[in-house]
Amino acid sequence: MRYPFRCVVASILLSIFVLTLLASPGLAYREYFTPEQRAQLEKIQTVFVDVLALTDKGTTDSASLVHIVAQRLTEVGYKAVRNSGEAHDVVLRVKCEQRKTWEGTAVTGGDADLPDAPSRLWKGPACQLTYLLGGMKIKWQKEVRTEFEDAIAAAQTAQAPDAGRYAMTKLQEALEKYEFPLLLAAEWGHSDRLLKLLDSPDTSQARKLKIMSLLGDMQADAAMPKLKEALKDRDLARQALSAIGNLGRDGIPLLVELMNTSPQLEVQAAAAKSLGQLGGLHGDASVVLPLLAKLQDPKTDWTVLTEVAWALGKIPDKRSIQPLYDLDKKLQAIRDPDNVTLKKLKEAVFWSIKQCDTWDQYS
Repeated sequence: MRYPFRCVVASILLSIFVLTLLASPGLAYREYFTPEQRAQLEKIQTVFVDVLALTDKGTTDSASLVHIVAQRLTEVGYKAVRNSGEAHDVVLRVKCEQRKTWEGTAVTGGDADLPDAPSRLWKGPACQLTYLLGGMKIKWQKEVRTEFEDAIAAAQTAQAPDAGRYAMTKLQEALEKYEFPLLLAAEWGHSDRLLKLLDSPDTSQARKLKIMSLLGDMQADAAMPKLKEALKDRDLARQALSAIGNLGRDGIPLLVELMNTSPQLEVQAAAAKSLGQLGGLHGDASVVLPLLAKLQDPKTDWTVLTEVAWALGKIPDKRSIQPLYDLDKKLQAIRDPDNVTLKKLKEAVFWSIKQCDTWDQYS
């Protein structure tokens, strides 16, 4: 019964691996849209901003909220209109409440697990953002919240006379900082708008990091030249490499070169991690040999070695089994329980051995 059981285990591991790939932001990106909806998304230029502001006393003036949402959309090049009678391509709905109304249990997985996803546990001030395409509500929902849950208590502490108005002011401040325009541009597939912002000297480093992350999730191959350019900036290099790891195979030679020649250990590690992402994403075993060479190089730093080991586990290959076992034997001989770096390396090697050994026997 030993082998049938191991076969079941291998089958489960294979299923988990495949589902992990399918659940990745890049692979799942916009697959729920019909061809007609995708065509509509590509043409989006004008957005009707529909804002509802609710306090404990009822509906309140939303003009300032509408203004900030419309202003933020122009940062990405969209035209915002405030009258439903004006021509528009999509409707952006923003519902801001002093006391959030629970709308049911949110689904799990994908965007629902992100920090800005709607929280069914939050009962304080919040703005929920959704959009309608062709009159249909799309499965995209984000939420911004205040730092406080009790608006009345917070207003009293701030000596503000009206708790509802105080909550709306704080929600407006949250919308001024929240990068929903970038998220919408990514959701709608407008990588050209994101690339234009990435290239702007007025774009902050923090925003550039967010843009590169989104371009990677979108698998926007057109971003490759800009991401290569971003590698020259030490503050942006790691995020650029992560994004490249979600693009096409064309990035493999560059990643191998950076893994082997960069003077910065963090860049070497990020390049190794991205090689694992690319290899797993495209089922490309060409990354295995350069990763193994790095694994067996005695000069390789442990932090880099850790990412190399993780990467090999993402591309299960029989050629990796013995080198991983050899490294594991050396590591087990090192007794240093307080060494966090060593512990992480051991974990990576152990995990990858399981992936490669099981995959090889039962694939």
